[in-house]
Order: sequence, then structure tokens, then C-alpha cells
Amino acid sequence: MTKTILAAATALLCASSAVLAADLYQPEPQPAYVDAPEVTVAEASGWYLRGDLGYNFNKLRGAEYFQGSNDTLTDFTTASIKDNFTVGAGVGYQVNSYLRTDLTFDYMFKSDFRGSTTGTCGSPAEACTSTDLAAMKAYTLMANAYVDLGSYAYFTPYVGAGIGGSYVKWDKLRNTSCQDDGGGCDPTEEHGGKGSWRFAYQLMAGASIDVTCNVKADVGYRFRHTLGGDMFGYQANGGPGYDKGFYSHGIHAGARYVFGGCEQPVAYEPPVEPIVYK
Repeated sequence: MTKTILAAATALLCASSAVLAADLYQPEPQPAYVDAPEVTVAEASGWYLRGDLGYNFNKLRGAEYFQGSNDTLTDFTTASIKDNFTVGAGVGYQVNSYLRTDLTFDYMFKSDFRGSTTGTCGSPAEACTSTDLAAMKAYTLMANAYVDLGSYAYFTPYVGAGIGGSYVKWDKLRNTSCQDDGGGCDPTEEHGGKGSWRFAYQLMAGASIDVTCNVKADVGYRFRHTLGGDMFGYQANGGPGYDKGFYSHGIHAGARYVFGGCEQPVAYEPPVEPIVYK
């Protein structure tokens, strides 16, 4: 009887230990994995194409010509050019989030010139004032660099500068001299127009506006200084003539198409499942 009671007690003790051990060990719960949201990374650099349309307020710095003989260089009494439109295109590269560069080519539409000179004309010679009419246009190639000043919502302000060259082409100059007392006018003389390459530089400021991930609108202001050069040739004991260069204060609007400007998806890799030791 005693042996039977001891055996039963031993069995009960072993069963209790097993139950206690089962209660003490709690396996680590397995993490519940869910599909992570797609992560995207914006391109900070890349090539782009651009196009612009602008309007220039022009200021001629003056003009001069040889009067009577080639040893007397004389300034025009008055000289001015009209405002005009420009259209341009270019290719560029966004180096990083703050720096970009581009090469641009633009065409400046015809700008009318009006000037006057003073001297003598007629027979007998009388004091005369001439009216001089011409027009010019220009093709400009520029290498530019810009600093983007940070992005604010969809806007990115910038400043920039460029150097290059302009080919300025003048039409023929028509010169008509009339006596100041109203006594009559000489026949109109025509001087052949000249063309020449000149150094030019420009300064810019503006803002880019995100339209889509690939397209950015661009509006801004540009100051350009084009140096002087040939204007017209010799005719009837007058000329040749030269302009002293001109300033252009321009406003422009355009767009840039950025290759690879859209955000690119990055594949999601779940973390490595930890090993559980039992």
C-alpha cells in the first residue's frame, strides 16, 4: 500500500513539473509582415531641354561714323533702337539640387534704328540735319550657370550668369540730309549694312515652377550687354559707321523638360527574420 501511494505521488509530481515547464516557456510571437509602402527617390541631377520666349527693352550706347574723310570719327547726334522680341532654345544639365548649367541659342527679332547727324548740305552749303534709318537683328550663343536657391512648395527661385557671343547684323542705313531752314533735302544715300561677332554677357534671376515631374515652367528677368561693332559701310564721302553696343533688359517665359525628373521606385526588401532558439 505504501509503495502504491509513493508511486502515485511520484507520477503526480512529474506531471506537475511538466505542466509548470509548459507554462514557463512562451515561444516568441512571429512578427506580422505587411506590404510596406513603396519608397521613392527623386532624381537630383539629369539632362534637360529648354525653350523661351522673351521681350527686350533695348538701349543703344551710341553710334559713330567717319564724316567727310576717314580721319574724322564723329558721334551721331541722336541714336536709338526699338524694343523687340526674342525666341530661344537650349540644352542643360542639373548637376545637383543647387547647381545647373546650360548652353542656349536665341534669336533677337528685328529692332529699328533711328538716328540723326548734323553738318552741311546743298549748294550753297547750308546747315543740315540728317535722318538715318536702319534695323538690326542678332543671334546669340551663351554658356550659362545657375544657382537654385532652395525649393518652396512648387517654386524654386534662382540666380544665374552667362558669357558668349552675338552675331549682330545691320540692314542698310538710309541717310537723308535736309537743310535746317527748310530749303530742301539732298537725295537719300544708302550705306550697306554690316555684320560682326561681338562678346556678350548676361545676368539672370527668376523662378522655376513645377508643372509635372518632368516639366518646369520658367519665368524671369535677364540683363544682357552686347559690345559694339561694325554697323554700315562707306558711301558718298561718309562712313563706315560703328555702333557702341547695347543693353537689353528682358523678361522671358518658357519651360524645361527634364529627362529622368520623375521619382523612381525603390524595391522593398523585408528585414531578415530573427532566429528563435528554443
